[in-house]
Amino acid sequence: MLSSLHIENYALIHRADIQFQNGFVAITGETGAGKSIMLGALGLLLGQRADASVLADKQKKCVVEAHFDISGLQLEDLFAEADVDFDDRLIIRREILPSAKSRAFVNDTPVQLPFLRQLGSHILDIHSQHQTLTIADSTFRFSLLDTLSDKPVIDDYRAAFKHYSDLKRQLESLTTEDAAIRREMDYLQFQFDELAAARLVEGEQASLETQSTILSHAESLIEGLSSAAATIDGDSGTEALALLRSAHSALSHMVSFHPQVDDLAKRLESSIIELDDIHSEILNVADGINFSPELHQQVDDRLALIYRLEKKHSVDTVEQLIAIRDELDARLQSAASLDDRIHQLMEQVDVAYARLQTLADALTESRRRAADVLVQSVLPTLSDLGMPESRFEVHVSQLPTYTASGNNSVNFLFNANRGGELSDIAKIASGGELSRIMLAIKSVLTSCRLLPTIIFDEIDTGVSGDISVAVGQIMRRMATRMQVISITHLPQIAAMADQHLKVYKQVDSDLDRTVSLVRPLSRDERIVEVATMLSSDPPTQAALATASELMQ
Repeated sequence: MLSSLHIENYALIHRADIQFQNGFVAITGETGAGKSIMLGALGLLLGQRADASVLADKQKKCVVEAHFDISGLQLEDLFAEADVDFDDRLIIRREILPSAKSRAFVNDTPVQLPFLRQLGSHILDIHSQHQTLTIADSTFRFSLLDTLSDKPVIDDYRAAFKHYSDLKRQLESLTTEDAAIRREMDYLQFQFDELAAARLVEGEQASLETQSTILSHAESLIEGLSSAAATIDGDSGTEALALLRSAHSALSHMVSFHPQVDDLAKRLESSIIELDDIHSEILNVADGINFSPELHQQVDDRLALIYRLEKKHSVDTVEQLIAIRDELDARLQSAASLDDRIHQLMEQVDVAYARLQTLADALTESRRRAADVLVQSVLPTLSDLGMPESRFEVHVSQLPTYTASGNNSVNFLFNANRGGELSDIAKIASGGELSRIMLAIKSVLTSCRLLPTIIFDEIDTGVSGDISVAVGQIMRRMATRMQVISITHLPQIAAMADQHLKVYKQVDSDLDRTVSLVRPLSRDERIVEVATMLSSDPPTQAALATASELMQ
């Protein structure tokens, strides 16, 4: 419940400190006295936007602060999600600076306006005479029925709709990706097939280039190698090896005559061995050159293929071509697996859709039961409010499409007269009738919804006589379950309140301007105020007597 409200430098209110009691609170005052200003200040605490135009003194900040008792409302999780300290005694403060900047605090922790709005929806409902138009709003109608419906059914449907929507988004994303891949699939497959058919091997380019060079000069190589081999070792006896052997033989006879000769002979022997080995290697290299025009052509053709592929893919080595081939293969495999993933996801979407349909049907039935409860609860209240012949129906129908709210449309049908044709309530009901219908709906809603405070802003407009008494009685009944604050111009309603606050204007000589003030009335002051509302200022004796009777 709302315990207290502090307003400073807001419009006509210079400073006001208001204490609220539990139960039924009436607020009265002449037109223009500042009752709506109080609501505007409260609106700031519920997250409404503001600017510097609300500042009475443009050099000072505006401060609005309210204290609430929120014990038993189960708001701990909401505070934890916002990282705000929870306390049963809630303090909300809003400041509007001369620069038009705004600051908001919950339990002295800075917060953003979205959190204020979310929090406000749990602690306070301000219902003005203009809010009767919301009865035509589908969001309001869904919210009303869902408050009276089975909450697990609603929660299950919303979770199923989110799951279904998430799967559909994933499927659409994969389908888009698949379409893009398919547009280039043929080209990717051609590129891969070409590289795969080439059977590329790491390091083969250098080997082929060497082989091509050898085959290009095969005749010259064979001729030169043969000449070198003959020079080293032949049949004439004047070749290098024959001469070295002759020199080694001459030294061998003199090794005993001089110590260095033996060393020279050994060195010469090593040279003979090395030269003989070189001769053998030359012969092997020559024998390995098997020149064939067909082989030469094959090597050059292989190199030409490699060079063409390298140029096509703008690379310089076979290793880079192999990397491209493997990447293309991975993309093609991914595309193939994408088909499997799409198929699996389509099956999941079908399952999710079937569950969504089942839960939507359950939600529809739950809402239809809630609609019956609403109608059966509202009709007696409308009778009390002077519309005994009125008819009120709520039609819940199903649509082919699903949204986060279900697949329903909700129509409120009404006619105030017996035998009259039912029609859309927003089109057929008058302003006074809408006010009474909304009061009846709110009385039903507050019996089901855990809301500590509701404020009615002149919802009794267009109501008088016995109907005004009935309105006051309904508010008193509501006040047994919650705090009800009514800004009213009807003496019958004001007389029924547990607490009576009066809003009035006067000139503040120190400020040299008119300000709005709020003060609680004693019982005797209440009698005078109610009598004034009944007659005139000052009230007549008859009005005072009537007011005293109403107070009882």
